[in-house]
Amino acid sequence: MDGTVLTEDDVVARIRPRRTITGMSAVLLPFTVDGEIEWPAVEAHIARTRAAGLVPAVNMDTGYVQLLDDATKARVLDLAAEVTGGDFVAGAHVADEAGAPHDPGAYARAAAAIVERGGTPVVFPSHGLNALDDEGWVTALARFGAEVDRFIGFELGAMFVPYGRIYSLDAYRGLLGIPSCIGAKHSSLDRVREWERLAVRDQVRPDFLVLTGNDLAIDMVTYGSDYLLGLSTFAPEAFAARDRMWAAGDPRFHELNDLLQHLGQITFRAPVPAYRHDAAVFFTLRGWASSDTTPPGVPRRPDSDRDLLADVLARLEAWDLGAETSP
Repeated sequence: MDGTVLTEDDVVARIRPRRTITGMSAVLLPFTVDGEIEWPAVEAHIARTRAAGLVPAVNMDTGYVQLLDDATKARVLDLAAEVTGGDFVAGAHVADEAGAPHDPGAYARAAAAIVERGGTPVVFPSHGLNALDDEGWVTALARFGAEVDRFIGFELGAMFVPYGRIYSLDAYRGLLGIPSCIGAKHSSLDRVREWERLAVRDQVRPDFLVLTGNDLAIDMVTYGSDYLLGLSTFAPEAFAARDRMWAAGDPRFHELNDLLQHLGQITFRAPVPAYRHDAAVFFTLRGWASSDTTPPGVPRRPDSDRDLLADVLARLEAWDLGAETSP
């Protein structure tokens, strides 16, 4: 824990009632039964996410960015720019192999493709970047940040991708020292590590966004985190309603949050990357996609998940999300 010791009192003291939550939602990339990207469904979901009040996040793990070629990533960016007018974030992804050196030029090109469309880059991990030591990682991101007006950092655990890495708290402090870095997604699935980052944020740079990627603890928003989640792609309207409940002091926040967390516990169980198949199944149940097809190599869930997901959907549909902001 990098020398930081949190007590229960510290954790309780972190709760921030009635705060406005910034929500960013990673957009699933649906596929047809023939294995082709279902582009109308992609466009509709970007629009749906924005209409709900969340910031669409494209070309992330939820959008299979690791499996996309450059032309496809560019088409996703074009759709995001067209639908949102530039109010989106996107993974600046560099495809490399184990043992490859860090490639600053490739990251700069990936960022430029996002920035020229009005979006904000999220520095997606790679073998080369994550092979650097803590100091090298901060230096590499500072160099990246010198080329753009704003960007989002990214700590991604190895349960999501084999080249994932969570950095030391000292490295995180270094990240907060980069002026153009407006926040960082933290996907360790570890509450304590995230609480530690919130404490450092409050000490060093209060305006910095600690964007939880903990789909197993989505109540981290009550402690001061904002979010960039894959889970929210299942129901962006419900996440946005939940967020408004918290800002309004509506105690129904907790009941809706419990249901959404139940969904997260189902879908983000091991193997974690199979959550994307659950999302595809959920999309078909909602009429948002024509099939639950996933790209080759993506782990899939058993057929029994469909009944579990249908139950959650029925319970979500019973909510009157238009009346969520009662005082």
